[in-house]
Amino acid sequence: MVYVALLRGVNVGGKNKVDMKQLKAAFEEAGMSDVRTYINSGNVIFSSGNRTRAHLVLPLEKAITKRFGFTVPVLLRDVKNMRAIGKAIPNDWMNDSATKCDVMFLWDDVARPSVLKELQIKPEIDEVRYASGALIWRVDKQSVTRSGMMKLVGTPLYKRMTIRNVNTTRKLLELMDS
Repeated sequence: MVYVALLRGVNVGGKNKVDMKQLKAAFEEAGMSDVRTYINSGNVIFSSGNRTRAHLVLPLEKAITKRFGFTVPVLLRDVKNMRAIGKAIPNDWMNDSATKCDVMFLWDDVARPSVLKELQIKPEIDEVRYASGALIWRVDKQSVTRSGMMKLVGTPLYKRMTIRNVNTTRKLLELMDS
């Protein structure tokens, strides 16, 4: 099965620095195959034939801790789940000079459609959708500071997600399918 590991909080603001070559080596040492990293924000595409997603997280987190000396939460998505998320992103939603568009991947304990009710969405500013264990958010860049979604930072829910922009999400899916 092909997976993507989305590491939370690495290489952000100079904290939890993780070298992608060393990260790749840590995954290989943990028994993963066809390991590739994508950009410097902790995205690892790999294959594992004999373990389920639930049985992969702990060994991968332990391998990262052993290699780098600090704990990094790892969220896994298989190719089927990533395809469902990719399909749910409207084709015209981009992360570009005018629009901010992110995918907030949720840990399983908070991944449910009703999570939308916990958000402070301003319908005149924010567009937010739930799709297969993720929130997809679009806002005009000129309105970001007025977005209700900015109040998410620092909340318990915020700590149970890892965020990638839609361009990165689409590229990860493309790499998983290749």
